[in-house]
Amino acid sequence: MTHPPRVPLVLVGGLAPGANATLAELLRVAEPGTAVVHHDLRDIHSGVVRRRLRLDQRDQLTVLELAHGCVSCTLREDLLPLLRRLARMPQVRRIVVRLDEAMEPEPVSWAIRNVLVGDHPVHDDVDLRAVLTVVDCATWLADVTGDDALEERNLQASPEDDRTVAQVALSQVEFADVLVLAGAAGDAWQAAKASAVLDRVAPSIPRVELARIDGHSVLDAVPADARRGEVTDMHGALLRGEPPLHADCGIELLTFTARRPFHPQRLHDALDVLLDGVVRTRGRAWVASQPDVAFWIESAGGGLGIGHAGPWLASPDGPEWTDVSPERRTLASLRWDPVHGDRAQELVVVTDQTAPAEIDATLRGALLTDEELTAGPEAWERYPDPFGDWHEEPCEDTETDPARHDVTAVNRKEDR
Repeated sequence: MTHPPRVPLVLVGGLAPGANATLAELLRVAEPGTAVVHHDLRDIHSGVVRRRLRLDQRDQLTVLELAHGCVSCTLREDLLPLLRRLARMPQVRRIVVRLDEAMEPEPVSWAIRNVLVGDHPVHDDVDLRAVLTVVDCATWLADVTGDDALEERNLQASPEDDRTVAQVALSQVEFADVLVLAGAAGDAWQAAKASAVLDRVAPSIPRVELARIDGHSVLDAVPADARRGEVTDMHGALLRGEPPLHADCGIELLTFTARRPFHPQRLHDALDVLLDGVVRTRGRAWVASQPDVAFWIESAGGGLGIGHAGPWLASPDGPEWTDVSPERRTLASLRWDPVHGDRAQELVVVTDQTAPAEIDATLRGALLTDEELTAGPEAWERYPDPFGDWHEEPCEDTETDPARHDVTAVNRKEDR
């Protein structure tokens, strides 16, 4: 049986609602038959989402009442089925999803590929061609270096959403295929510093100016090797592209690696070093008391998240080599240890006015000493473990990416 071709899909996101709407409109008028969908989550804490659909002369506003007020439920109960319906309408030639400011594009992309609507994922109907993130040049630097929670700006994606603005802003930028710059920084120093941060967190992603593009040229800027919604392999390379290694406007890049585990309590005590003078941390950690699971550590501005990235390849319940990506196999082969396998520390830290050497020294002080290393795994597992309790996802019936949303614990600077 021959299936109809998949309908092109573009995701538009960012923390600038006005500029996001402008970009979505540019895409709509550039291609007749483009449907633009936007879910407004500002009243999601009450279980209400407002969905706007524009297609040719049609401009429809629908108020949705959801059983659970969260982004995952919005995706599963409305957006994904709507994408399927639109993709099967003969007059629809392209779909643009303008994401709410609180939405990160990666979980949306994962849902499109993996969450079943009926018997098949929506990926069978749509072809994700580009993820476009709008960067508000006047506010972005303050957003990614600040401590504000989404709640403080009425941007929560659920009543339990404790993410920081910095976490969302950086995730939106890192997952983009093209960055669309809107507005202007307050002065030349702020512009240069924001550029230095972008050079390090999104080095391979092209940037265009909203004032200089149209709905065709912005898509022409998508590079041939763009990820186009490919979900991050949490055991893959931590850097995409070639970020500069020198300091610029006080912004520097540190890659921390080690071949011995962290002491759980000392690591817990050392995490404060990732909350002051640090823009971004991402990476995997090997904790002595939990040797069979990789920890995922992620900080943004004044917020810190810790989660499980799944088992190591060398773990008793680890995946088969044939079941993981070629990239993960290559990285594991390069660092394979005859005793500990692929277990290792690897963190990438983007610093702001903080000496990378200080962070490196603090993290190395949290590693097991030679004496502790000699004591062996049986002794390590008896260490007091402050990472034993995890905050579960608030919506238990939501199907999510197990690699990214298994368990998380989020702390803000003032809570530590």
